Amino acid sequence: MLGNREPEVYGNLSFEAYLKKLRKQYPELTLEYFQTNIEGEIINAIQNAGFLYDGIILNAGGYSHTSVAIADAVKAIKTPVVEVHISNTFAREPFRHTSFIAAFVKGSIIGFGLESYRLAVESLITKAG
Repeated sequence: MLGNREPEVYGNLSFEAYLKKLRKQYPELTLEYFQTNIEGEIINAIQNAGFLYDGIILNAGGYSHTSVAIADAVKAIKTPVVEVHISNTFAREPFRHTSFIAAFVKGSIIGFGLESYRLAVESLITKAG
């Protein structure tokens, strides 16, 4: 729904369009994309990628604030995960101020719009990170 849902919060660019720009900016990297609204599919994707990839950028959306199961999946893998939120969750409703995932990730990037994904890529490719 990115690009259509609450453009005042999330902007009006689709993720696919942004990913195309990101891939151009990082041609040396293989950037794969998975999206679903189903919690179990997110868990399966984390578990499948969690021992194969150099890094995972995870925007679990509302599940960040509700899913112990996704947090457990992140905790169980070896691949570093960066949690991303497009909006500043701390400037929104109080229930969005807690992330069950945050304790198990390399770091969280919150509130920089779609650029949060680029910052996450940078954090994963930076050796000092």
